[in-house]
Amino acid sequence: MNSHRIYVDTSAFYALEDCSDDNHGKAIKIRDEIRTKKIKLLTSNFVLDETLTLLRIKLGHDIAVNFGKNIQGSKIIEIVHVTEEIEKQSWRAFVKYRDKDFSFTDCASFEIMKKYGIKRAFTFDDHFRQGGFGINLE
Repeated sequence: MNSHRIYVDTSAFYALEDCSDDNHGKAIKIRDEIRTKKIKLLTSNFVLDETLTLLRIKLGHDIAVNFGKNIQGSKIIEIVHVTEEIEKQSWRAFVKYRDKDFSFTDCASFEIMKKYGIKRAFTFDDHFRQGGFGINLE
């Protein structure tokens, strides 16, 4: 298990940005604990796409652009780009789990986490638990 890395999902990014989000306080606390423990962060270009779109719709263009600039300039978060192979694996998972309401981005996130040996996600999306991963710092 790669205990020194955690995957960051859209729900965590959004909760950090929106102070009116129900999970904002918890997200700040988890973020601070991640910083204290110097845990490395990893996310995907699919999650960033999803987050930028959500921020743009819910909080406005300026907040989305500022978020994007901060992520692109970050030295603590690694952005993994979904390769053709990961996309194919994600599609197979998406088709397979007809009994779940996983998004295609969820499936891509799961495949990336498997590839990088990451067992835990910083998220408020229970789909990660359903996908067999731990969430936050529990």
